[in-house]
Formats: sequence, structure tokens, C-alpha cells
Amino acid sequence: MSSPRTAPPRTPVNRRRPDWAGRNYSLLTGAAIITNLGSHGAHIAAAFAVMDAGGSVGDVGLIAAARTLPLVLFLLIGGALADRLPRHRVMVAANVLNCLSQAAFAVLVLTGEPRLWQMMLLTALCGTGTAFFNPAAEGMLLSTVSGEHSNRAFALFRMAMNGAGIGGAALGGAMIAAVGPGWVLAADAAAFAVAGALRAFLDVSHVPDRAPGGGLLSDLREGWVEVRSRPWLWSIVLQFSVVVAVVGAADAVYGPLVARDQLGGPAPWGVALAFFGVGTIAGAVLMMAWKPRRLLLVGTLCVFPLALPSAGLAVPLPVWGLCAVMFVSGAAIEVFGVNWMTAMHQEIPEEKFSRVTAYDWFGSVSMLPVATALAGPAEAAFGRTQALWGCALLVIVPTALVLLVPDVRRMTRRAHGNPVAAGAGAAAAAGTPVEQTPADAVGH
Repeated sequence: MSSPRTAPPRTPVNRRRPDWAGRNYSLLTGAAIITNLGSHGAHIAAAFAVMDAGGSVGDVGLIAAARTLPLVLFLLIGGALADRLPRHRVMVAANVLNCLSQAAFAVLVLTGEPRLWQMMLLTALCGTGTAFFNPAAEGMLLSTVSGEHSNRAFALFRMAMNGAGIGGAALGGAMIAAVGPGWVLAADAAAFAVAGALRAFLDVSHVPDRAPGGGLLSDLREGWVEVRSRPWLWSIVLQFSVVVAVVGAADAVYGPLVARDQLGGPAPWGVALAFFGVGTIAGAVLMMAWKPRRLLLVGTLCVFPLALPSAGLAVPLPVWGLCAVMFVSGAAIEVFGVNWMTAMHQEIPEEKFSRVTAYDWFGSVSMLPVATALAGPAEAAFGRTQALWGCALLVIVPTALVLLVPDVRRMTRRAHGNPVAAGAGAAAAAGTPVEQTPADAVGH
């Protein structure tokens, strides 16, 4: 009787993903793809739901303002909670609220004639969920990535996220034309449900328990100290408070109106937005390989092209021309976005990621509700063309001014990023906890 043969050792299966793209990173990326597929179409759908119900230009602006006003009201609280509670729980709870509000909005549109106040209320609830979600999500992503691979990881994440936006915008525009905006809103609700389920499986064991300390106001003060002590940070946040406001007004209010009146309906505007997404992918591909030494200088120079879409709508350019300027602006803002995340990752302590990003988000969107609400009155007072040229100018001026800040021009990329964040990120990528250090315990 022959002796049994010893089974040969198993050869590890080649991983399709790089070593730094661990479980948390993969879950975050997959969930972001799903939500972006839904939300890009839903934003267009909300505007056309208002117009289908007989709403005016001002009503479209009020809906956009209702979405962004809760961001201003709740972002700072969301950031403090995300640094105090497990970030993935905050994200899941926010996704549940988003799912329920969008589902109710869809039912309202599909079953009757929605009233403006009803649409504003449901849109505001969705915006509230976003206010709590964004700081937690960005803090989670920053803590998941190691300093050595941060540039590539952020670029790949944004490429995947914005790639989904391409399909979401184009599909959303086509679905609105084919079956109406209600079904697009229903698809967005389903996307939030699936993404929330994925985010429930995020591993936060690498994050040490927060030591007992001050309350919510103390947390907010600590975050504010981090922001005000860095001129590069607060100056760019101020810049984007203007830039985001006017770009948001152009995209959310004037874009759908120009599409309706001069481009032939929602589908061309959806295609133009999709080209913006294609541009962001091109920018992300570039940033996968390019690591500019003066990261904030390069990033700020790439904000100037955000004036092009407003100018293109003001002319107005034909659809192909509008698609071209949307592509260029998408590529440029992606270069800024990756460099900005890299700067935050290397300069901000891990335990304060969510609070600092909350101040970043708060400053950036603080003027957006005002801009979208005033878009209709501005069109009535000055005309749509003049209002759009004004939007373009208000991108250029603050961007030029921020270049006067020495830290923006001089900040250089560090080879190993943020040492504290790098240690936590490496462990998160591997799916294992890290040993708590005094630096890690601050604020947790």
C-alpha cells in the first residue's frame, strides 16, 4: 500500500488590487461608485421635477438652496460627531436618511402633483444626511490611506467616483426624457440603500478609542484652531466659498434652463455633465503618475478653468463646445482635488480629520444656498447671460487672490505624508488594528 502523497503547498492567488487598496478602501470606493451613479442623475431629476410641476426659475433655485442649506447648518456638528463616534456608523445613518427622503420624493413625483414646499422639505432632509455623511466619509478615507501611497489612492478613488458620475449623469438625463424624473429619484434611493449596507462592513478597529475629554463645543474649538493656524487652509476655504457658490448656481439653476430653452432638453445637459465626469477621470489618470512638488500652487492654478462652463452657457456654446469646456474644467478640478486631499492628509492630525474637513466643507458651501436662491432674481435683474458672465468672473478673481498667500505658493510635498495617518492607514489597508500611541489617542 503506497503512502499518501503530501499535498503541495498552496500558491497564493494573485491579487487584482494593489497591497495598499485594502478592505476598507475597496468598500469605500465601491459604495461611492453606487451613490454617485444615483445622485448625479437625481440632481438633474429634482430640477426637472420642479419644472414639470410648473415651477419657475426661482423655484428651481429654491430646491437647490433647500439641498445645500442643511450643509451649512449641520456640517460642523457632523464633523465633531464623526471624530467622536465610529465614522462608519455616522455614514450608515446618513445613508438611511438619504434613502428614505429620496424614496418619499420619488413617490411624491410618481403619484401626484408635488407641491414646492414638499419637494423643498424632502430635499432638505437629503441635504441633512449629506451634512453628516461628508465629514465622516472624508475622515474615513483619509485614515484608510497610507502616506506613501496617498496621491495614487486619492486619484484612483476620485477616478472611480467620478467615473460613476459619468454614467449617472448621462443615464439620468436619458431616463428623465424617457420615463420622467420620479424613477430617477427612486433609483437614487435604492443606491443609498445598497451603499449604506456596504459601509456597515467597514472596519474601524484600527482607530483607537477616544479618551474622555471635552464636549461638542470643545471639539469644534479644537477643529477651528487647526484651521485658523494654517493660512493655506482658511484662504482656500474662503476662495471656494465663492467658487462653489457661483459654479453651483450655474450648474443647478442656469444649466438646466439653458438646456431646456436652447439645447433641446435634459439629455444634452446630462451629456455635458457626463463630459465633466470624463474630464475628472482624465485628471485622475494624470494624478496617478504625476506628483507635483508645489502641490497647492499647481492645484490653485487648475481652479481657473472652472470659469469656462459658466462662460460657455453664457454664449451659449453648441452642445459639442459645452462638452469640451466641461471636459477641461473637470480635468483641472481633479488635479486640484487630489493635491488638496494630499495636503490635508500630510498636514492635519488623523484624530482631527473629520472636524477639519467639516470646516472645509462648511466654508466651501456656506454661500451656496444664497447663490442658488438668488440665481432667479439675478436673472430677472440682469439677464441670464450677464448673470453667467458674473459667475465666470467670480471664479477668476478669488482664485487670483489666493495665489498671494505665501503658503499656497510654497507648500511642498513630503515624501512620507502624515506619519500618524500613515500608520493608521497602513493598518486599515491590511485590515488589522494598530497599537495605540499617545499621538493616536489625542481626540479619540
